[in-house]
Amino acid sequence: MSPKLRTFIPAAFFALLLDQATKLWVIAAIERGHVVPVIEPVFYLTHVRNPGASFSLFIIEDPALRIAVFGTLSLIAIGVILDFVRRLEPGARASALALGLILGGAVGNLVDRLVHAEVVDFLRVWLTPTYSWPDFNLADSFIVCGVLYLVFEAFFSGDAGEESSA
Repeated sequence: MSPKLRTFIPAAFFALLLDQATKLWVIAAIERGHVVPVIEPVFYLTHVRNPGASFSLFIIEDPALRIAVFGTLSLIAIGVILDFVRRLEPGARASALALGLILGGAVGNLVDRLVHAEVVDFLRVWLTPTYSWPDFNLADSFIVCGVLYLVFEAFFSGDAGEESSA
């Protein structure tokens, strides 16, 4: 197995398992709609559901239609990620790690949609005393971190698709 796959596969499983484990804990430990202070006044645990896409955009009220639309979009995204992995050089471990995190996050949110018909969010960060970032979860964090790495790599590396196999 190539170095990229030895990195990509565990990263995707790690992201998916950690995302789902934390969501199961939140569902069991925090009543829906409640807020638990962690580091006041900045960081809280919540238990909310997102029936839309990122930032609760494109909310679709009908659960069956919501699952069909967002499920289809998730499957397309998963296919694109797998194609990106296929195109990576065998030693492109950092890019494979980023894509693994993105895949794990995408699958984690897809699992939520299939099981709960909406995504479980539980992290709330207040950026100012009057504005909190929209609630999110670990899947969202993994996706954002993976994408940020790939963007950084594209701008600051000589060749975004190739890395040292050292």
